[in-house]
Amino acid sequence: EALLSGAADIAVHSMKDVPMELPEGLILGIVPEREDPTDLFLSVDYDSLESLPAGAVVGTSSLRRQAQVLAQRPDLEVVSLRGNVDTRLRKLTEGQFAAIIMATAGMKRLGLSVPKERPLAPPAFIPAVGQGIEFCEDRKDLAEMLAFMEHRPTRICVEAERGLLAGLDGGCQVPIAGHAEMLDGDTFELEGLVGEVDGSVIIRRKVTGRADEARAVGLALARSLAEDGGAEILA
Repeated sequence: EALLSGAADIAVHSMKDVPMELPEGLILGIVPEREDPTDLFLSVDYDSLESLPAGAVVGTSSLRRQAQVLAQRPDLEVVSLRGNVDTRLRKLTEGQFAAIIMATAGMKRLGLSVPKERPLAPPAFIPAVGQGIEFCEDRKDLAEMLAFMEHRPTRICVEAERGLLAGLDGGCQVPIAGHAEMLDGDTFELEGLVGEVDGSVIIRRKVTGRADEARAVGLALARSLAEDGGAEILA
């Protein structure tokens, strides 16, 4: 009840809902331990992206996914897939798509499955930048109430990833990917990607950094990607 009383001041978002720079007055107050961040290949008849026949129709709502699919399989047809999870799965099972790509975490949390599933994971497939729990910066009560959910390793990785996306002036509707993993308690590795939506050009770079400089490392990687051609792609 206490949490619900602050509903007007708190939001838990998926990546597709939120820009990387928060509106004034909001903070990323809590970053919980994250679920599996990978994407998931889903099909009724085919075991993997590699096994799809030439010309097969793949559904996704993400330009990030589209760019990476077409980079690996330029012979496929990628079509926009809209609707809630049930609608997307229904379109797959009805045969409108040979395969679709969705978030692994969403399928896990909803307890859903289809006959053929295959994770699309790093290093071959880079996921979306992470998120967390936002609330008004003056809500100290929420910060204290939710503090038990804070997970330092995930916080470090998400700060680096969000630095990358902020440095590219990106959001959810651009072909940008970023994924960080801890190497030990004080260092992490961050990989970033910018791609043409048709998969014809993919720019990837990887760096390591210290935990106390996570956002700065992400911003530096963004500059490197931009200078190597990412700026032209995003423009």
